Amino acid sequence: VKLVESGGGLVQPGGSLRLSCAASGFTFSAYAMAWYRQAPGKERELVAAISWSGGTTDYVDSVKGRFTISRDNAKNTVYLQMNSLKPDDTAVYYCKFQSYWGQGTQVTVSS
Repeated sequence: VKLVESGGGLVQPGGSLRLSCAASGFTFSAYAMAWYRQAPGKERELVAAISWSGGTTDYVDSVKGRFTISRDNAKNTVYLQMNSLKPDDTAVYYCKFQSYWGQGTQVTVSS
C-alpha cells in the first residue's frame, strides 16, 4: 500500500488549497478513505472521511461548510478541497487507509 499526498503549501487566511492523495497497492474503489491532520503540539485528528462510493462523507465540526472531501475511483485519488482557510487549519495533513498513512503534506495558513 502506498499513499502519496500533495497540494500543501502556504496560503493567506481566507484562501483555498486542494490536497490530493494518490493511492496504490489495494483496490481503492472498494474502501473508505480519510484525511487527518496534526498541528504542532496537538494530537492527530480526523478531518474528513468518505465512503467507497463517495456517497457518504463526514467532517469534524471545525471544518464543516469549508472543506469538501471527494474521490475519483478511476484515478485512485482522494481529494480535500479546503476553502476559507484559517490559521487554526495549519497542520500536517495525512491521508489514511485502514492502518496505512501517507507521508503528509504541510499546510500553513498565515498572512
